[in-house]
Amino acid sequence: MNSAAPINRPPTILESALLSYNRTSAVVLLVLLPLVSWAWIVLMTRDMYGPMTGASAWIVTARWDMRYLLLLWAMWAVMMAGMMLPSASPMLLLYGVLARRIPSGRSAGGQVYALASGYMIVWTAFSLGATALQRVLAELLLVSPMMEITSPRLGGTLLLIAGVYQLTPIKHTCLRNCRSPLGLLMSGWRSGMSGAFRMGIQHGAYCVGCCWALMLLLFAGGVMNLIVIAALTLFVAFEKLAPFGLLGARISGVLLILAGSWMIVHSPLNVP
Repeated sequence: MNSAAPINRPPTILESALLSYNRTSAVVLLVLLPLVSWAWIVLMTRDMYGPMTGASAWIVTARWDMRYLLLLWAMWAVMMAGMMLPSASPMLLLYGVLARRIPSGRSAGGQVYALASGYMIVWTAFSLGATALQRVLAELLLVSPMMEITSPRLGGTLLLIAGVYQLTPIKHTCLRNCRSPLGLLMSGWRSGMSGAFRMGIQHGAYCVGCCWALMLLLFAGGVMNLIVIAALTLFVAFEKLAPFGLLGARISGVLLILAGSWMIVHSPLNVP
């Protein structure tokens, strides 16, 4: 009687990452921080579209002083942490495995935190740009105090911009790098805390290059619209983690162009 012999194969890199990764940094960066960020986002959106007596009371205002700008910047930074850290999990996991195997005199967990810090600093800088854009749009009365676009044509234009960018070579280059953290680690490995930090900045720059136009859809759908935030988070993760993310980017680009064109063509003539 023939018995099936067990198949012995070496574990894949991702399997090794899941087995040997420093659990503390994984839990903090990929579970606790996103959960805290999302808890804040949910509380904010529920209050903004509800009684407006809690967290959103300080954000719904027409007074653009320095305190308000700093709070708005913090709001964008927390949103980016909740939206983007989960999709960076392959990079963080793989780096954790390699940092454990390549001696550097520093703990692997500390280097992973440094990598995540570099990654999030790039998105924090992006949040500063998003805050400035929101300030300009509010000055032009194109964004309401509820952080919603007041012009259907502008909303359609933002969809067009995001859709066209989805089809560009720079988008595809950045997406390939975001989808291939192993290639970045193998070709540009830097040891130590400062090296990890710089690699985090590099990976974050690719991710901003990949996703900045998609973040414009937050303005088109409502900056604090929970459904839009969740949908964008899922789509960004799909692009980066699904096996056919490049094809998805092309399909979504065409759909966004069609949706934006429809919004512009069918917007009332007396509405800007």
